[in-house]
Parts: sequence; C-alpha cells; structure tokens
Amino acid sequence: MLKLSMSYKLPRYFIYLCSLVCANACAGSNALETQGSQGWPHGSMAATANPHATDAAIAMLEKGGHAVDAAIAAHLVLGLVEPQSSGIGGGGFMLVYSRDDRSLVFHDGRETAPAGARADMFMSDGEVMNFLQAWQSGKAIGTPGAVALYKQAHDAHGRLPWVDLFQPAIVLARNGFEVSPRLAAFLPRLKDVSRLDENPGSKEYFYPEGEPLQVGYLRKNPAYAATLTRIAGEGPSAFYEGPIAQQIAQVAQAEPDPGTLTPADMAGYEAKLRPVVCGDFAEQQICTTSLPSSGAAQIMIAQLYEQLRSETSSHIFAYVDAQRLAYADRDHYFGDPDFIEVPLQQLLDPRYIELRAQDRFAPNELPLHGDPRLRLGQRATEQYGIDTTIEASGTTHLSIVDKEGNAVSFTATVEAPFGSGRWVEGFLLNNEMTDFAREVPDEGPHPANVIQPGKRPRSSMSPTMILDGDGELLMVTGSPGGNSIPAYVSKSILGVMAWDLTPEAAIGFPNIIARGQKVRVEIGVEQGPEIASDLKAEGYQVQEREGENSGIHLILVTDNGLVGAADKRREGTVRTTK
Repeated sequence: MLKLSMSYKLPRYFIYLCSLVCANACAGSNALETQGSQGWPHGSMAATANPHATDAAIAMLEKGGHAVDAAIAAHLVLGLVEPQSSGIGGGGFMLVYSRDDRSLVFHDGRETAPAGARADMFMSDGEVMNFLQAWQSGKAIGTPGAVALYKQAHDAHGRLPWVDLFQPAIVLARNGFEVSPRLAAFLPRLKDVSRLDENPGSKEYFYPEGEPLQVGYLRKNPAYAATLTRIAGEGPSAFYEGPIAQQIAQVAQAEPDPGTLTPADMAGYEAKLRPVVCGDFAEQQICTTSLPSSGAAQIMIAQLYEQLRSETSSHIFAYVDAQRLAYADRDHYFGDPDFIEVPLQQLLDPRYIELRAQDRFAPNELPLHGDPRLRLGQRATEQYGIDTTIEASGTTHLSIVDKEGNAVSFTATVEAPFGSGRWVEGFLLNNEMTDFAREVPDEGPHPANVIQPGKRPRSSMSPTMILDGDGELLMVTGSPGGNSIPAYVSKSILGVMAWDLTPEAAIGFPNIIARGQKVRVEIGVEQGPEIASDLKAEGYQVQEREGENSGIHLILVTDNGLVGAADKRREGTVRTTK
C-alpha cells in the first residue's frame, strides 16, 4: 500500500515527503573509481556534462561543500559552456540524499506558465502552430525556476557561503572558455531552423561577424559574469525583481509571436518541495522525483520488467513491453498535481503493476493506457483527452556524491536546444511552454498536460537514486533526452541492477526507446543491429537510429569505492576529490 509519510524508514511501496535537512582527478575520462576514508568510506565524486562544470563541482567538494553546493556551482558553469542544454533562464529538478538521517528531498524548480497563458495559445482557427514557430516564439517562455531552486536547496543543505558557489562560473565567463565540439556543431545546423542567429544578443554571441563559433574559440561572456555577480551579492531577488526581471519580460513579449510573461510572473515564482516516490526492485529501492516529473515511470518500467521477464526468455522483449505500457500510462495521466488529479498511488500499486503486465498488445499495436482505479475495484479514473505533447531535448544531468555520503541527482533544462533562442544579459530563456500539450480539442476532455496559468508542464526529467533496504545509497543516475529520458534512465538502472553491467557498460548499451507504436533502436553501437533485427523478427515496428541523445551520468557505490561513468555520446567527465 502506498502512503505519505514524513519519516524515512523505507517500508515497501510508499511515497513519502522527507524532512528538510538544514544544515586523483581524471578530467577527460568517462569512467572512474575511487575509495574513501573514515565515516563514509567511499569517497566523493562528480559526473557532469562538461569538464569545466565537473571541475567546479570538485572545487566545492574540496572546500568541504555539500553535494548541493557542488551541484549549484557546476550548473552555473553549464549555463555558460553548455547553453544549448540548460541555464538560469530555465529550470530543473533536484533530488537530494542526506546520509545522516537517510532522508530524501525533491526540490522542484520547474518553470511555470505565465498568468496570461491560455490552453489554446498555440492554436489559431483550429490549427496548431508548428513546433519550429512555437519553439522560437515569446509564447514558449515560462517563468524560469533555476535560481529559486538553487536558493531553496542551498538554504536546506548548503555548507559553503552562497557567494562562493558563483565564483567558478564568474571567473570562467570573464576569462573565457574554449568552445567545445558539441556546442560548435549545433550552431551551423540551427541557422536554418531557429532565430538564434537573428535575435539581439544571441546573434552577436553565437555568430560573431555573422559566422558560427568554431571549436576552440575563446568565448568570453562579461554579461553573464555581471548577472551572476548580482545574484551572488543580492540573492535571487536580483533575478526575479528589478532590471533583470523586467528585461526577461520585455524579451518574452517581443515579436514575433509575443508571449505574456510579466515582471509580476517573475516576482511570484516559487520553487516547491515535492514528495519523493520509492518502489521495490531487485531487493533494492528505486527512489525518484514525483509529479510533475516522470520519475515514477522509472518504478513502473522496472517493476513491469520484473513481471514480464518471468514470462519470456528475452530481457530485451520484456524491457520493450515494460516501456510501452509505462509510457502509455505516463503520457495519459502525468501532469502538474497542483492542477489535475493523478492516480499515482494506484499506478504504482503492486496489484496494478501485476495486472497491467498482463495487458497484451501485439508488437505492431499501439499500446493504450490502463485505468488503475477501475482495475483495483475503485471508481474509474477521470479520463483526460489524448496527449499531444511533443518534447525536445535541450537538457543536462549531473550526479554528485560528497565526502559524507550525501548525494545529488540534478536534471536541468531550457527545453529545446538553446531554449527559445531569446537572450537576456548573457543567458538564454527557455521555451518550456512547448512542453505542454499545444493542441487541444474544441470539444471533449483536454489532455492532462494542457496549458493553464501558473501550471508546470509535465516533464520527462527523472533524477533517480537507488538505495538498499537500510536506506544506504547505492547509485545516482539520470539523463537528458526529452521524452526519451524515461527510457535512457531505466536502461541505466536495469543495466546495473538486473543485467550485471558495469556503469560504463550500462551507459554504453544501445538505447532502446519504446514509446507508442514504434521502437527506436540505436544501431550505431555494438549489439544495436542485433537487437533491432530480433525485434523486427518478433513483429515490432523498429525505427533504426545511428545515434541517440542520451547524456547519462551515473555513480555507483561499491565495496571498493565509488565507480562513476559519463555518457560518451556527449562531453561529460567524472572526477573525484584529491
């Protein structure tokens, strides 16, 4: 039975809101092991999407900082060196583990819809605005949540002074960083599909003298340094009130397709504490973020896999069908719990998982959502309209464990690559409103993820940790990747916990995304072509892809120390403290 609890003792199957707890380097590697010393015997480690960010995290850890301090410092750097993925103009979800009392806290810094937002704001005369137009519009900009999330998490867990966390990013912005291959590769491709090379500020920054930044170019960002200096000195009010907030609203309201974001929306933003959701798997506990994230889908996929694996000799077929069922339920029901009723307790009820695993959709059929309440003998669940959400993949993830065994799993985003492409004082604004269902019917029920003022769009982000039965940390994981995130993260969990793979092997295993009627298989890595061939032979509609957009960063706790790995599909690194 699922229940809410303010204490932490890890009973089987429950959702709980944890109490708020106040208060040698290998920069170019994709995998790393380390040992600790007294107390927490496993050492400390950081895995992020860029070596500069990993260095910033390590600097905070070596100063005695909490994992949260390291995560904030790292993300501030990522906003500079990896602006295509996240930044202070966006938001994120942070899952924090405190070892002293085995507690977990979920900090929700997801963007919110402006007060002037409407369910049909991306529609005209019954037609939905195409994604490229919506992506670059002012309508797409939601109230950013990252800075408020920083403050809430730092107040609860931070050890170092607030101002210290900003220094690595400020120094790097002033002195400059060398443009990475991944950042440089995006820019030529975006010239034909975005306004990044046309919008004031972004065109000068990313396309100096009209040409895209090249690999190795020393890119300075004094405006970003100035913005961070203000926030470091004045706190979040420097961002959510005054000149910066006014400029954000002005840019959001600019043509083409102006939005409605106002200074009042900025001033009214609040980060939230949400329940952490846990579920049994392989004698361990998967603990993850609740709604509006898709963390609960990690529990559903793993537990459905357990049920289905007992009925088939193929772990791949079981994994694919577990995804198909979980995605169908997630797409239909998940959304902002402050605005809609989500039967999450029933969706995670082991009785429903067992019954749901018996649903037999042929490999070439479209899997449909179930009704967990009806299946459990309760009143039928409120039925929402067909989900029309389309998510892009401009996101990042970092995993950190500090010297005391505290941990952070932090996924952050600006939604699509470079967000809305609109620039304010050295950073980009998100296009998070396109994470809502943009198409709504004239009649009948709306999708659960429909736009409403103040609402947070459903997110695929799933920062996750694995704990043992005593509440001790075993693993920290997460990934970017848009609506493929549930698949990417579940692969890392099953890879380590069920398939006996090392962290590096689990991350490198072919990505398989089984959402809807088609199964996407990454054939550009070893075993991918064989998996695709086996699925085709079974009758699945397979879509072959040379590469995938995962960016998994994983830390595993072992008897011999921490083992960390970064996804080679991006530019991540793993480091430990000295």
